Amino acid sequence: MWLYRGIGFNFRHNKYRNKTWVLSVQNNIDGKKLEVSGKVFTISNFISFSRVFIVLPVVYRHYINGYSVDVIIGLLIGYGVFSDYLDGYVARKTNTISEVGKMIDPVSDKVAAGLLFIYTAVIGWVPLWFLWLFIARDVLILLGSSFIKLRYGKVAMSTISGKISVNVISLYWISVFFFRSATLVHSVLLWASVTIMLFSFIMYLLRYRNIMKGARFN
Repeated sequence: MWLYRGIGFNFRHNKYRNKTWVLSVQNNIDGKKLEVSGKVFTISNFISFSRVFIVLPVVYRHYINGYSVDVIIGLLIGYGVFSDYLDGYVARKTNTISEVGKMIDPVSDKVAAGLLFIYTAVIGWVPLWFLWLFIARDVLILLGSSFIKLRYGKVAMSTISGKISVNVISLYWISVFFFRSATLVHSVLLWASVTIMLFSFIMYLLRYRNIMKGARFN
């Protein structure tokens, strides 16, 4: 077994059945201990990736239904929201937190949410300026994550504020999509989404700075 030691972390090669590299981390920048592997084909990664595939049937059924929702659309959206918690839970319980999973999880969130917001903006239910703000923020975060990956070889996990941001934005989209007459709720959630998006963007910048200063894991 090869063992490489550095500041605050160990990097070892474990001879598991799939001969995967495992990063044994003493502490990440959230103060939690995590073991991060190089596995790709895991149940949690499949759950994360599956969120992207709910978009097309949701948009199609909504369009052919005359811009109204039905039970199938509700179930698909419910799965999308639930799976955002399920993938992380499964990864932790099965000890399959991976570098690929840390990348797939936020990317799947952004792609699925982005496509759904584009659709609702096209039909005039979401302000176009909000769509551009949403896309610009996510593109900048992805660029920052790509830089960290190329420079340090690691993928920064989503921040807590990032997860909260996803939830608030999701509530805004759900209110617009499912409850067309709740205009006051739309307005409140719209500005709440803008606020938390900007706050979480700042937190991502701080996380990237911490990684570049030496906390290179998560």
